Amino acid sequence: MTKAKQQPIRLPTAGKKGIRTQFGALCYRIHKDKIQVLLVTTRSQKHWIVPKGWPMDHATPAQAAAREAFEEAGAEGNISNNCYGIYSYTKDVNGDKLPCVVALFALKVKRLHAIFPEKGQRKRKWFGRKKAAAQITSPELRQLIREFDPNTTLP
Repeated sequence: MTKAKQQPIRLPTAGKKGIRTQFGALCYRIHKDKIQVLLVTTRSQKHWIVPKGWPMDHATPAQAAAREAFEEAGAEGNISNNCYGIYSYTKDVNGDKLPCVVALFALKVKRLHAIFPEKGQRKRKWFGRKKAAAQITSPELRQLIREFDPNTTLP
């Protein structure tokens, strides 16, 4: 298999129907020889999720995921350019149910900022993989978190 270098994307104008793509960051650290995952709450219903958001003009998918990790969780670190996994969910936007597919990129957290753009809107918390997975409603994302091991799942 040939590896291709990720390129920044140019976003087309999207219509109102169809599946939306988002990019997410699986923020992790090794603490006392255990893998921990950083989750954030949603703004509205306060469910635990991974930081994620829409594609960004002139940014690679991994760069967009890293930006979301900073904006939503204050997390900064090294992000993998390889997609770790994909999951789907339905996003409620003004009463419309939008099907979304999220490409997930692993981000090894080096620093957590005390001040970040969405600090007043979200909570963040470190969990072990099993406990993090138990907080997540998406079965696909739960499985990705449970099975995540940076020593075996990342190139």
